Amino acid sequence: MTSQKSNTKDASASSGVWHSVRENFGLIAIALVLAFLIRTFIAEPRYIPSDSMVPTLHTGDRLVVEKISYYFHPPHLGDIIVFQPPEKLQQKGYPKDQAFIKRVIGEPGQTVGISDGKVYINGQPLQENYIAEPPIQPLTQVQVPDNEFFVMGDNRNDSNDSRYWGFLPRQNIIGRAVFRFWPFDRIGFV
Repeated sequence: MTSQKSNTKDASASSGVWHSVRENFGLIAIALVLAFLIRTFIAEPRYIPSDSMVPTLHTGDRLVVEKISYYFHPPHLGDIIVFQPPEKLQQKGYPKDQAFIKRVIGEPGQTVGISDGKVYINGQPLQENYIAEPPIQPLTQVQVPDNEFFVMGDNRNDSNDSRYWGFLPRQNIIGRAVFRFWPFDRIGFV
């Protein structure tokens, strides 16, 4: 009878261990699905790889990019956005999954031009207290097409942006940079 009790005890312990393992695997699966859904549809971390957004963002900064707001409204003038490279950049060798970060300067229907170190939107000079220095290269006035945007880096004279590869299609936009979480001495909203 003792061996029967021992077998029953072993089976009960084995069942408890198996139940615990299944529960842990279930929790891990739920966590992975939630992480995937959050990163895909809500927010994701990003790393700044270049100086094109200096002085606002620096190489090595880490940001949270939120993805929800652009489901409800289009990007606005001044938003700092993260996007996949448009076709023209992909043709130059940039991979489709490489993310870029720039500031929205022109919205659909607006005209954008650069003259005498100033950016003009619909003929009015844009007040830009966030740039590294005024742009030195002029740009003949262009009109931003529907569902596209004109974007530029804050480091105007060291930025690969719409001046060189054209307009950014809305469908290429991943989200809006909202919060810098690294380095700690510059933590805060962008």
